[in-house]
Amino acid sequence: MRIIISPAKKMKVDTDLMTSAQLPRFINESEQLLSVLQKLSYEELKALWKCNDAIAEQNMERICKMNVKANLTPAIYAYEGIQYQYMAAGVFQEEELAYLEQHLRILSGFYGMLRPLDGVTPYRLEMQGKLQGPGFSSLYHFWGSKLADQLQSESNCILNLASKEYSKNIIPFLSEETRFINCVFGQMINGKMVEKATRAKMARGEMVRYMAERKITDVQEIRNFDRLNFGFSEERSDESTFVFIQAEGK
Repeated sequence: MRIIISPAKKMKVDTDLMTSAQLPRFINESEQLLSVLQKLSYEELKALWKCNDAIAEQNMERICKMNVKANLTPAIYAYEGIQYQYMAAGVFQEEELAYLEQHLRILSGFYGMLRPLDGVTPYRLEMQGKLQGPGFSSLYHFWGSKLADQLQSESNCILNLASKEYSKNIIPFLSEETRFINCVFGQMINGKMVEKATRAKMARGEMVRYMAERKITDVQEIRNFDRLNFGFSEERSDESTFVFIQAEGK
């Protein structure tokens, strides 16, 4: 089984925490993208990132100085979004990290796909960002089937905890033999199930921690997930979609 999650926009550098285990598998592709980014003007980059001047200036400076093979932070510690806060990687034990290194994969517009201990440097490049370059019209086009092919070479069962922006670069390339399971984390509002982005991110992070703590290798076992007052909904789930409903008032 492989678990896929999204990256986060906010990143940090912490080269003292531990030594990066290895360079990302698609580091050559990252260098190609960096070359394209370095040729863009400030206004082009700001439009690509859809951000204010402060963020644009910070990330343009990063690009100018970027070395994707030096001063790296393990990916699982580098991202600081809500999902990663609830995952709480800083308190993982050695055995839990070993489990995640085998089973968890982080999708990325810049790095393609990362193992938790792959060394990364801060960047800003969402998968849906409108970046074009030699031979490609978008990042989805650039990565093509590479990420799905890599995943399927590792496992025929994929648990999707990633957002649609990232999972849509995997789904079209899956073979019939690959089992792909979506997790939905919802609340019942006026009799209808609603998935709220922030709570879903919290639950995804908690799910990763839950699986690491229990060293889960059979995807059926995640049906017992009960963090943040979520519970598995048998009637709303099927073989390809596991639905978890959060109790009211929580």
